[in-house]
Amino acid sequence: MFRKSQHIVSVSLMLLTLCLCSCKSHKKFADVNFQALAHAGLILGVDIEEHDNFKLYLTAADWVGVPYAYGGNTKRGVDCSGLSSQIISQVYGIKLHRRSIEQYQYDIHSKHSKKDLQEGDLVFFKTLNSKQVNHVGVYLKQNSFIHASTSRGVVVDKLTDRYWKQNYAGGGSPR
Repeated sequence: MFRKSQHIVSVSLMLLTLCLCSCKSHKKFADVNFQALAHAGLILGVDIEEHDNFKLYLTAADWVGVPYAYGGNTKRGVDCSGLSSQIISQVYGIKLHRRSIEQYQYDIHSKHSKKDLQEGDLVFFKTLNSKQVNHVGVYLKQNSFIHASTSRGVVVDKLTDRYWKQNYAGGGSPR
């Protein structure tokens, strides 16, 4: 509990300091709900900084805990490609194909190595010994990505976790 409180305070103070120190940043942060942003950072397990896409983190945090539903794309139930479609649409206004394999084939305009992933990139996996991509998530930062797990619903995991590391197929920026 102390760590969570310390994290909220440090994120809030950092963002507040940035707002007060710069006229340019004052405009950028004028409409930011710092409490919601700090809460999103806690839910997602990432440190949100001034240069990050606040809308991505706020949107992603709203999906955490939604149950898995094959073919779903609402907060009543969502699958992996439905989640990636919803987040990318809400944050960037980009419409993605419905299936993860189609998102991999048609919806990324530049593929990146794992070390060059950027927030909002799509990350793809070949799970369950599949020969083709069958799972997708949205990269956040610090090796974290959000996805819809069949057993846990919408969660944040690390690309460095053994399972995801072994099954990683690629990633890139959505068109």
